[in-house]
Amino acid sequence: MKRLYLIVAAALVLFAAHASVSAKDTWTSVRSQNFHLVGNASEKDIQQVASRLEQFRHAFSRVFKRARLSDSVPTTVIVFKNPNSYKPFNPRNSAGYFQPGEDVNYITLSAETRSGADSPFSIIFHEYMHLLVKNNVSSNTPAWLNEGLAEFYSTLEVPKGEKAEIGKPIAPHVFYLREQKLLPLRTLFAVDHSSPHYNEQSKRGVFYAQSWALVHYLMLGKERRRQPQLNRYLELVGDGASQQESFEAAFGADIEVIEKELRDYIRRDTYPYVTFDLGQKLDPTATMQTTGLTEAQGLAYLGDLALHSPGLLEQAEANLQKAVALDANDAMTQASLGMLRMRQRRFAEAKEHLRRAVASDARNHLAHYYFAYTLSREGMSEMGFVSSYAPERAGEMRVALRKAIELKPDFAASYSLLAFVNMVTGEQVDESIELLKRALLLTPGEQQFQLDLAQLYLLKQDFDGARKIIEPLAASAPDARMKANAQSLLSSIKNIQEQMAQFKSSRGADGAGGETSANDGGPPRLGRRARPGETSAPDERAESSGPNTPDTDGMTVEEAMALSMREAMRKPQPGEMRARGVFTRVECNAKGAIFHIRVGEQVLKLFGGDMSGIHFMAFTQNEAGGEIGCGPRKPESQVVVTYRAKEKSGGDLVAVEFVPASFVLEK
Repeated sequence: MKRLYLIVAAALVLFAAHASVSAKDTWTSVRSQNFHLVGNASEKDIQQVASRLEQFRHAFSRVFKRARLSDSVPTTVIVFKNPNSYKPFNPRNSAGYFQPGEDVNYITLSAETRSGADSPFSIIFHEYMHLLVKNNVSSNTPAWLNEGLAEFYSTLEVPKGEKAEIGKPIAPHVFYLREQKLLPLRTLFAVDHSSPHYNEQSKRGVFYAQSWALVHYLMLGKERRRQPQLNRYLELVGDGASQQESFEAAFGADIEVIEKELRDYIRRDTYPYVTFDLGQKLDPTATMQTTGLTEAQGLAYLGDLALHSPGLLEQAEANLQKAVALDANDAMTQASLGMLRMRQRRFAEAKEHLRRAVASDARNHLAHYYFAYTLSREGMSEMGFVSSYAPERAGEMRVALRKAIELKPDFAASYSLLAFVNMVTGEQVDESIELLKRALLLTPGEQQFQLDLAQLYLLKQDFDGARKIIEPLAASAPDARMKANAQSLLSSIKNIQEQMAQFKSSRGADGAGGETSANDGGPPRLGRRARPGETSAPDERAESSGPNTPDTDGMTVEEAMALSMREAMRKPQPGEMRARGVFTRVECNAKGAIFHIRVGEQVLKLFGGDMSGIHFMAFTQNEAGGEIGCGPRKPESQVVVTYRAKEKSGGDLVAVEFVPASFVLEK
C-alpha cells in the first residue's frame, strides 16, 4: 500500500483468479519469540520454519550486536502444505518470497522446501537483509552494496543450532564470474534502481554476481583487513558523501586499486566462509505457542496476502467473501475487505467494513489506521491528487491515527499519515515535524518520510533544515525518481533564497528598506500544499509590488523573477523539446493520461502514462498543491511543457511547469 501525494499510482493489472485453497484445510497459528506464522501445513512443519527464522535472527543479533532487528511493520509468515497449495498465491513461481508493505510484511513458502541456492530460506534471508539495511544503515546505501550484502548473508546456515556459517560461495555467481567479463567498478557504482544492469534480465547477472563478489572480498578477503574499512564506508555514505569520496576515504586507495584486488580475488576462485559460535544451542520450539485457526481466519489470511500481492485482487475478493460468509464479525476479515473496497474506490462500503473491524476489535491498530487511510484516499481524485481536506474530515483522521499510535507506538505509518494530513491542511506544522522525526527513528531508511520532512521545513521557510535532509538524497539516493525529486527541490530552495535576496536588494534600492514581509510583497511564500519534491514559486502579488523597481543589476523585479524561474526550470535533455502553452484538459483511457496543451493554433497531445514519472513544478502560488484529474482543466493553466516528439502534434510528456501568464519562454 503506497501513500501518494500529488503523484499518481500505477494502475493495478488484474489477472485471472486461481481457485482458492481448499476449505477443508486445517489452519494453525504458531507464535515463536519473534515471529507469527500461520498455515495449512502441519504443526510440526510450521514449527520447523519458525525455528529456522529464529536461528537466522539470533545469528544476525550476534553478528550485528547493535542492530535494531525489530521492525515497525509486523511480519506474518504463511506456510503452505505443498507446492500445489502454494501455487495460486505464488505469482512469481519462486521457492519463497518476502512481500514488504507499509502496513504488514508477508513471508511465504511451501513446507516442502527446496535446498541449495534455490532454497526459499536463501530468498527470504536475502530480502530480510534489505529490511535490516533499511532500518539500520542508510537510505543512501548504494545498490551494489545493498544487493551484495543481501546475497552474502542469504547463505547463512545454522546446521546444528550451535554454530552459524556465513559466506559460503554461491555457485551460480561463481560460475558466472568465471565466464563473463566484469564491469569496471565505476560502472558498478553508478548502477541504481532505474539502470538496465539492475532491471534488464540479460544484464542483471553480472551486477548481482559482481556485487556479491565485491562484498565477499571486502568482508572476508585479504585476511579480513578490509572489513573495518567497509564499515567506515557505510558511515560516510550515510552522512551524504558521494560514493567515490566515501570509497577512497574509507579504503585509503583509488577505486582502480580495489578493482585490481577484486579481479585477482575472483581469478583465484577461492571463497572462504566463516563459522562462529552462537553462545548456546538455540531451541526456539521451547517458547512457541500453537493454536488452531478457524476456516474463516485461514481464508482471511489468504485474502489479505492476495490483497498485498501485485495482480491478485480477484484472489483477495474470492477468499475474503468466503471468510466473511463464515464469520462476519472477524476483525481481520472486515479490515481487509475495507481496504479492498478502498482500492476499488467503493468508499462508503470500505468505511462500513472498517467501522465493523473497529467494533469487533477496538485494540487493532491497523483497523484505526486503515480507517484514516481510507478517509485520506476518499479526498483524492481518481488520478491520486489531493488539494485539501474539509476540517471535519481532517478531524476524523486525526482521531483515528492518534488511537492507532496509542495502540502501537512503534508503527511508523501512523505518524507519517498524521503528518501528511497536517501537511495538506497546512496546520500543526511543528507537531508534524516531530511526528516525522519519530517515524524516521523507527524506519531511518524511509526516503519518502525524509522528503515529507523537508517539505514541512520549507513550510516554515527553514531552508537550512530542508537542505540538510535533501542534500544526501540529491547526491546518492539509489532510487532515480527520489534522487530527481530531491535534486529538483534542492534547486528550488536555492532559487527561492536567491529571489529573497534580490527582493531585499531591490526594495532597499527603492528606498523601501531592506526588510520585507509576506503582506507587502516581500519574500516569496511557499505553497501550503506543495508537491513532494517540489516547491511553489513566489507569490504572484510580488510581481506587482514594483515592476519598475530596479535591482542592483539594473533589472526590473519582474525581469529578475522571470530569469530566476528560467534558471530553476528543468533543462531539456537531448531529444527533448519544450513549448509554452495553455493546459486545457486531461484525456484518460486504459493506457493512461493524455495532456492537451494549446500552443498558438496547434494542440499538442502528449502522453503522460500513469503520470508517476512526470516532473511537475509550480511557479505560481495558485497552482501550488493544485489538483489534476481527468477532463477539462478549469480554469485553464499557463504552462511550459517538455516532451519527446513522436508525431506532428504528439509525443511523450516529460515535464509540466506552471508559470505566470506574463511569463515568456526565451528561445
